[in-house]
Amino acid sequence: MTIVVTGATGNVGRPLVADLVAAGARVRAVTRTPNTAGFRSPVEVLDSVGEALRGASAVFLNSRALGETLADVVAECRRVGVTKLVALSAINVDDDFSRQPSRFRGDRNREVEQLAVGSGLAWVSLRPTVFATNFAGMWAAQIRAGDVVAGPYAAASTAPIVESDIAAVAARALLSDELVGQRVPLTGPQALTNTQLVGIIGTVLGRRLQYREIPAEAVRQRFIDLGFGAEFGDAYTAMLAETVDHPALVTHDAEKILGRAPQSFAQWVSEHRDLYTG
Repeated sequence: MTIVVTGATGNVGRPLVADLVAAGARVRAVTRTPNTAGFRSPVEVLDSVGEALRGASAVFLNSRALGETLADVVAECRRVGVTKLVALSAINVDDDFSRQPSRFRGDRNREVEQLAVGSGLAWVSLRPTVFATNFAGMWAAQIRAGDVVAGPYAAASTAPIVESDIAAVAARALLSDELVGQRVPLTGPQALTNTQLVGIIGTVLGRRLQYREIPAEAVRQRFIDLGFGAEFGDAYTAMLAETVDHPALVTHDAEKILGRAPQSFAQWVSEHRDLYTG
């Protein structure tokens, strides 16, 4: 079995490649930077999706990595005889785009799912919630600089999932037919407020960190300063507003599929302390 992984050097793609190799699959890793990707034999590293698809049986579709070529890649999968597509979508894929912040970072979650479902091939759509690494991207600089994390809605909650758990589910979807035809919602084991998330980071680091709620305009400026953009900040704030009075959804799909509990946010922070300490 030959499996193509697009976005192979990303937070999901890299552990997915490792899981597939460990399972004995032949893997073609597609990346824009093949010379610095760091993969070792037997992984085939390519910068051309078209070349990677020839003779492949299954493809992992990362819409951010594929960009404007997404629809063409799915069409090419049909043409060359690929039999299965596993799409990386998102748990909020059915929400209005104004509440989908990852869209403003290049994700096309709705489109990749629709293309996979409509391809005529066997398909699986993975719908993960917020990635654990997102909080390092948003908060690490503040934590390195002091003991206060400023952001929107202290009481808003998420159930962050660790990317290696998404990858483990993706590997099962690519290697077996047990998930074919399913849209699989994936979350971490617990819904946590922003205040609780910052508290967990503080506990792991041995520091007394605090979360301070700030106005929407200040949130917008902070995301601009981080390079995420104003639209991302607005969508992130709108997404969180939905959970102030209703805790974020927690599903048990990852546990059922993997036969173990998904990794907790505290475990992830413990393994990635350096992201917060510099």
